[in-house]
Amino acid sequence: MGQYVRVEWRASIGLIGAVLLYLTLPLLFPLALAVLYGESVLPFLVPMAVTLGLGGGLRMLADIEEDVGPREAFLAVATIWLLVAAIGALPFLVAGNGTIAQPVNAMFEAMSGLTTTGATVIGDFGVHSRSVMMWRQVLQWLGGLGILILVTAVLSEIGVGGAQLMETETQSQSSNRLTPRISETAQLIWGLYLGLTVLVAAVLAGMHYLGPVVGVELAPNMNLYNAVAHALTSISTAGFSPEARSIEAFSAAVQWVLIPVMLLGSTSFVLIYFAIRGAPMRLLRSEEFRFYIGVFALFTATSAALLIGTQELDMGLHDTVRHSAFNVASILTTTGYASQDFTNWPNAGQNVLFAAMFIGGMVGSTTCSIKSLRWLVVLKSFRRDLFTAIHPDAVRPVRVSGSSVDEGTIRDIYGYVLLSIVIFFLLTLFVVIDGARSGVDPSEFEAMGAAASTVLNIGPAFGRAGPMDNYLVFPESTRAVMVVLMWLGRIEIVPVLVLLTPSFWRS
Repeated sequence: MGQYVRVEWRASIGLIGAVLLYLTLPLLFPLALAVLYGESVLPFLVPMAVTLGLGGGLRMLADIEEDVGPREAFLAVATIWLLVAAIGALPFLVAGNGTIAQPVNAMFEAMSGLTTTGATVIGDFGVHSRSVMMWRQVLQWLGGLGILILVTAVLSEIGVGGAQLMETETQSQSSNRLTPRISETAQLIWGLYLGLTVLVAAVLAGMHYLGPVVGVELAPNMNLYNAVAHALTSISTAGFSPEARSIEAFSAAVQWVLIPVMLLGSTSFVLIYFAIRGAPMRLLRSEEFRFYIGVFALFTATSAALLIGTQELDMGLHDTVRHSAFNVASILTTTGYASQDFTNWPNAGQNVLFAAMFIGGMVGSTTCSIKSLRWLVVLKSFRRDLFTAIHPDAVRPVRVSGSSVDEGTIRDIYGYVLLSIVIFFLLTLFVVIDGARSGVDPSEFEAMGAAASTVLNIGPAFGRAGPMDNYLVFPESTRAVMVVLMWLGRIEIVPVLVLLTPSFWRS
C-alpha cells in the first residue's frame, strides 16, 4: 500500500497564524513606553508589521474547518515557539544597540526570554533603551503564560512525558483540563496569571513608595518601572532583570518578598486556582507539592550549612540564610535571578545549586527543568521495583496522591528523564569540544553548568557564565546550538523530536 500524508497542516498554520496576530498586542506595551520616554518606536513597529503580515497570510492559507488533532498540535506547538522567538528578536536587531544587535545574539536573547531561560548575551546593559529592556521582560512573561496553556490544554491531553498526571495531582474531574474547551482554559489561566502579576507589581511598587511614608526604606531602587519589570519575570519564573547585577541591586526586603513569589510561580496553577476558589487543602493533599517544598527546604538548609563560617563571603546568619534560600529558590524554580554572585561560593555550595537545576517545580506551573512530579514517580517506581524484586508475585501499583499511575505513563516519564539527561551530556560534550576549538577552553564544570542551564531553561550557570556575567564567553556556534536546545527543552522535547520521525508525516 502507498503512503499517505496524515498531518492536516492547514489546521496547524491556522493556529500559528492566530497566535502571531495576537502577538501584536504585547508589542503595544513597550511601544507605549517608547513614546512615554521619547525613545525610537521603530523596534516595535517593524515586528508588529511582520506579525500582522505573516499571521494574516497564514490565516488566509488555513483551513478553519479542520480540527487540530494530536499531530497538528505537535506541529503547531513547535512552530509557534520558534516563530515567536524569531519575531521577538526583531526589536533587538532594529534597535541596533550593543551585543544583541547581532543576529545570533538577538535570537539567543529572544529564545532565552520566550523559553523563560534567563540566560543573557547582553554585554552592556547601559546602552539599551528602557522600552527594549522592558520587551525582554514581556517576552518572558509571554513564555510563562504560553507554557501554562500548552501544558494544561495541549500536552496533558496528548500525554507528553507524563504531563497527563497533572489531572491526577489536582484531583479534578474534567478530562485533563480545567474546562472542556481549550479556549475557556486559556481565558481562565490568562486571568489568574495576569491577576497574580498585577498583585506582585503592586506589592513591589508599594514597598518603594510607601516605605518612606512609614519611615522605612524597604525598597529604595524598586521604582514603578522595576516593579513591573520584575513582576513580569518573577511570577513567570523567568529571571531577566533590567539591572546588570540582577536582584543583588535591591534590598534584602525585596529579596525576601521574591522568594515566595518564585515558589508560587512554580506551583501548579490548577492547584492555585482551586485554592483561590476555596479549596486550599488541595495543596497539602498534593504529594508533588509536598515533595517540591520539601526539596526546597532540604537544599536551602544544606546550602546554608555549607556557607556558614565561609571566611571569603563574610556573611552573618541572616544573610547566609537569605542568600541560600533566595538562590536555591531561584535555581530550583528555574527562575534564574541571583541575590549575589554564587560563583564565589565554595565548590560544595555551587554543587547544591547544580543539583537543583535538574529538579524544577510542579507540572502545570511556569517552571522548566524535569519537574518534581516526574522525579516523584521515578522514586516511587524505583522503590516499587526493589519491593517486587524481593516479592516477585506481588502486585504493587505506583500511587501519587492516592491515585494509581498507569504503567504506560511511568514508561513515558522514564523515557523523558533519560532523554533529558542524555541531551544534557551531549550538549556538555559539544560545549567542551567547540570551546576548545575556538580557544575558549571552558572547564568541565562551566560546560556542565551552561549545558544544564540552557537545555533545562535555568538561566545563569557557573564560572564565566555565572549570574553576574553572560554567555558571550562561548563561541557563536555554541550559542546557536544553545538556541535550539532552549527551544527543545522548553516545549518538553517530544513535540520537536516527533516532527523528525517519518511516521509522524506518513501512515
